[in-house]
Amino acid sequence: MGQARPPEPADDKEEDMLPIKNTSMLQNTGDPLVRGPLLRMANHALAALNSERLIPSLVRLEGDILHVGDTVWNLADYRRVLVVGAGKAGNHMARALERILGARISRGLVIVKQLEPGDELAHIELALGGHPYPNESGRQATQRVLDLLGGCASGDLVVSLISGGSSALMNCPAEGISVEEESRLTELLLTAGASILEINTVRRHVSAVNGGRLAQRVSASGAQMLNLILSDRVGDTAVGTPRVPVVYTGTQIGLDPTTFLDAWNILERYRLLAVAPDSVLEHLRRGPQLTETPKSPLPGVSNFVIQGLPDACAAAVDAARAERLPVHVLTSGLEGDSRQAGMFLAAVAREIRDRGEPFVPPCVLVAAGETTVRLNGPAGSGGPSQELALSFAREVAGLAGVGIAAIETEGTDGPTALAGAVTDGTTPERCRAARVDILAALDRHDCCPALTAVGDQLETGNTGTNLCDLNIIYIA
Repeated sequence: MGQARPPEPADDKEEDMLPIKNTSMLQNTGDPLVRGPLLRMANHALAALNSERLIPSLVRLEGDILHVGDTVWNLADYRRVLVVGAGKAGNHMARALERILGARISRGLVIVKQLEPGDELAHIELALGGHPYPNESGRQATQRVLDLLGGCASGDLVVSLISGGSSALMNCPAEGISVEEESRLTELLLTAGASILEINTVRRHVSAVNGGRLAQRVSASGAQMLNLILSDRVGDTAVGTPRVPVVYTGTQIGLDPTTFLDAWNILERYRLLAVAPDSVLEHLRRGPQLTETPKSPLPGVSNFVIQGLPDACAAAVDAARAERLPVHVLTSGLEGDSRQAGMFLAAVAREIRDRGEPFVPPCVLVAAGETTVRLNGPAGSGGPSQELALSFAREVAGLAGVGIAAIETEGTDGPTALAGAVTDGTTPERCRAARVDILAALDRHDCCPALTAVGDQLETGNTGTNLCDLNIIYIA
């Protein structure tokens, strides 16, 4: 039977190198039976998923020959190499690619959610966009991407860096729709509890770049396009080490199996036809007269998926094995309401702790996916992972040796600067001592102040990946 190693407090210098920036604080808070192992596993998994480490394992330059997996491009055959992209992991992806290609890059522009020290690159510019709501800054940056690609022709190689969040960050509304209207549409869908797949189906059909339309432009110009993708779609299979291009659906560079009618039906399903912007409804009504998003492979476009959601689970499994602990993956497709998901995971943990079923402690459970916060009125500050973690804590109140690290893997959970939380059976009592009402915080969707008040907040900044939510549960 596995046994976790005892806590090893990190010194300040070591902590600076860890993905979780407040590791020491979290390790010295709460239940000592679970904090050390949970934090070591979470740090291990996040470090393994960083695209700055993964891209060089896939992409290398030898003289003029660019190797991506088993495919090669002779850069001597191209007049220009252009780099574009968008996503919450774009900072790290751009840094990794620039280290490989350097001055071979003619121009580059990648749209990201936040900028941090070290993001000033020599050949690729990083610009800010909006997430989860598209904004004017993102629209202007997207227009600059389109201008950059406007001169593409045969003899150009376009490398795109795409990660989760790109559909909001790279936004160019279809003609007649404003950024404000697109943002309002996103807000309506999120508030109604639509899944990310449903939200993206609508976004693709009110956009001039999403749903594969960006790749369609490049392909039509005669240029070649090489896409490096971090895929955050629930339901994908594990990637492992990619060697060959694949058919990919979604985002600005993939094929799109959805239609204008699908987008209309989603608005109808969530009873949003009466409140959606008129410009959006008019555009979707005209769908049969408009050009659909691309459905068939585009000439000259190669897609390499670097990571998928199950890879987050695989990284957590490796981390648990490094702790010499038995580990069980519950799912890589956890969806639904965040609060309910926290209650479910807590129920499984209690069953293991109290009855040794379905697994014998000590053990680790892993669940990845993308849960959502369903708003039913005014909301406070928080995010899905924070809500899941606080709900979990409420259900294991007073139970020693049970804890969770609930992580939004890209580093920002909802509209907050937190990446999630680490909670355990001591969290409710510490909340009471701090005069924090957990139930009220959950009801108001105001989990960020509650978690911060007791020191259970998890802080990472940019992580270099974006594979939705990763939940690591440890039962000692």
